[in-house]
Amino acid sequence: MDDKLRALEARLDALDRQLMDPAVVSNAGKLRDAMREHSQVTEIVDAWRAVKSLEGQIAEARHMTQDDDLDVREMARAELSELEPRAETARAQLRLKMLPKDPYEGRPILLEIRAGTGGDEAGLFVADLFRMYGRYGDKRGLKFDVMSSSPITAGGGLGYKEIIASVTGRDAYNLLRFEGGTHRVQRIPATETQGRIHTSAATIAVLPEPDEIEVKIDAKDLRIDTMRAGGPGGQSVNTTDSAVRIVHIPTGLIVQCQDEKSQIKNREKALRVLKTRLFEIEQAARLAEETAARRAQVGSGDRSERIRTYNFPQNRVTDHRIGLTLHRLDSVIEGDLDELVDALTADLQAKLLAESA
Repeated sequence: MDDKLRALEARLDALDRQLMDPAVVSNAGKLRDAMREHSQVTEIVDAWRAVKSLEGQIAEARHMTQDDDLDVREMARAELSELEPRAETARAQLRLKMLPKDPYEGRPILLEIRAGTGGDEAGLFVADLFRMYGRYGDKRGLKFDVMSSSPITAGGGLGYKEIIASVTGRDAYNLLRFEGGTHRVQRIPATETQGRIHTSAATIAVLPEPDEIEVKIDAKDLRIDTMRAGGPGGQSVNTTDSAVRIVHIPTGLIVQCQDEKSQIKNREKALRVLKTRLFEIEQAARLAEETAARRAQVGSGDRSERIRTYNFPQNRVTDHRIGLTLHRLDSVIEGDLDELVDALTADLQAKLLAESA
């Protein structure tokens, strides 16, 4: 391991020089890649230097335990009792930092939430989930920008057939990458007159956005239509053709955006969504293990498929992947997701550590 860490230390020196090279600084793509790698390598090298520093202090303290002076020996033993646990913690942190990095780490994402089985109640659940992630994002420094939505009104509330948002922030991907899949809700709908508990579902996909240079779209491959945008029942509709629908002819992908009053902004957002979906297709084609990634995340939206269940009558949320149950759904649905995210992160790290061992 020391040889690898020394190589990383040399790599950090090389990256320092790159970040001062005018040829790199003037190239946005090269600069972005160099800065991203520099940040990752710096974390590992700093952790290694912290371990080496503690190990040096421990060696010195152990030497002092052989001193002729009793007071010095006692002081050294007291120092060892403090340093050795710190060193073990630092080694564990170093091992975690040396785990393979997810290639999408640090990227913005598209968060897509769609109603599954359950009719209007599923649409209301989509709105609840989007609000939950928004509140969680507020606490963690994430910014949500709605790219596209299909609102509905049901039970006196606002729901969505689907809503797609761009999520930016340093940890956007790391914090939300585990949310992809089918989410199931059990509760009494506002429209239920006999107090019966209904089960509904929503599907979520978490898609890393591509860098600009990773997806190129030829204008001749696009058919762009404009139309008037409309809101849910009872709301007014736009009087200009601001909604945009883009068809990618080679793949048949269709993206529509109408949330902005400006046709230009809707077009920009639709193109971003289209590029992200094309990037997903390209990655799946290149990497066999990713071929079914989105299908595995989203499933069919059936009630029987789920990664997490939200049971309102019991104030319970269960993540079925790791067998974690929390009896505080009221706080989770208000955006208190840290315990779930931390547990899922720890589970992934444990699996990666087992594989590396």
